[in-house]
Amino acid sequence: MPPSSTVEAHSRASTTAAQPSASAAENTPPYTLPDLVCFAHLHWDFVWQRPQHLLSRFAQHGRVFYVEDAFYHGDDLIEPHVETKERDNGVKVVVVHLPQRLRADEEASDQVQFEVLSKFFYEQGLTRYIFWYYTPMALGKSRQFHPALTVYDCMDELANFKFAAPELKSREQELFRKADLVFTGGHTLYEAKREQHPDAHPFPSSIDKAHFGQARGPLAEPADQAAIPHPRIGFFGVVDERLDIELLRELAHNHPEWQFVIIGPVVKIDPATLPRTPNVHYLGGKDYKELPAYLKGWDVATLLFADNESTKFISPTKTPEYLAAGNPVVSTPIRDVVRPYGDLKLVQIADNAADFGRAIATALTQRTDADWRQRTDDYLATISWDQTWQQMVDLMQQRLAGKTPDAATTTQASAPLLAPKVSEVTLPPITPAH
Repeated sequence: MPPSSTVEAHSRASTTAAQPSASAAENTPPYTLPDLVCFAHLHWDFVWQRPQHLLSRFAQHGRVFYVEDAFYHGDDLIEPHVETKERDNGVKVVVVHLPQRLRADEEASDQVQFEVLSKFFYEQGLTRYIFWYYTPMALGKSRQFHPALTVYDCMDELANFKFAAPELKSREQELFRKADLVFTGGHTLYEAKREQHPDAHPFPSSIDKAHFGQARGPLAEPADQAAIPHPRIGFFGVVDERLDIELLRELAHNHPEWQFVIIGPVVKIDPATLPRTPNVHYLGGKDYKELPAYLKGWDVATLLFADNESTKFISPTKTPEYLAAGNPVVSTPIRDVVRPYGDLKLVQIADNAADFGRAIATALTQRTDADWRQRTDDYLATISWDQTWQQMVDLMQQRLAGKTPDAATTTQASAPLLAPKVSEVTLPPITPAH
């Protein structure tokens, strides 16, 4: 998942994305976790993925505040302030707005954000809370708070991503020292992080089976896909440096009889570098709730990931989503796809264009394989976002119960520090225009 900066326009919003299944609220024991404050590098409305799956489930039981990166205005006419956006699933998205002159002064920006957030916490009655981090870079604006519990849900090796901040690795070490629990988005990532934190736990990508299982039933064909001939070879996800552009180019060239359907926003790469042959179709980003209808119209689903630093630790959520939709799947040898999906022969693995093409040809006949379908469904029955969420909750409650009340966990001590009035915050001077 790509790190997001303070972009002025979000990609296609997911405000109407599917909500967590009823079992998240009905089939789990009651719990008494404090309010949860998440610090993330991804916009909530970017694409529906791991943070949304998990935090929307927390929001069924208590307050969840999702703090995005600050939004810098193009001028200095505004005072620092908080904007909140209510989402249908109960999550409150929080964005701090800052004047342009703070953009170039990270230390001053972080301090102002802390002060504005501190005031916001006070106004919201946030006196005992959990901090949940997706990015260590958020420590700059949050390290002065005193959460009752700190969780680092490490979903990617962000330091390996394009345009990653140079200080990200040192910030992560600071977060390891603060965190009570570390969750990882896959087993490969866990193998790296368990050496750096004594209480790390792997939680690989999971599945909302009911949502993607809709693709196995009657669904109307989306208008922008209806005219594309079969066989259709599909991919959905963020189109960035992780996509193997040359593999896609070779496959499209070698197999003009196949139609390649690519769904997802293009970020951090030049769209001009993407192959533009007549049999490659870029349909753009889609809302989460629309994905099953597109998947239903595919003959084979693919994970076209390149072999580079940004893919070394990924655990693609789309793997079980493709399978839940009933699609045969072909993937490049991503470790968390090979283990377990390749080893169980649920997904075909290929590391070059020739082998990938042969694997797709085989996959085109796989829907008639009753044994493959049964083995796939048997495996999918063992995983779900509800189960992942509940296991996380259990660990969090255990760690909270084991804490001795002290200055970091008592209600009085953890009350947010009051920020000075915005007019009292010292901002960098405005540079006169020449």
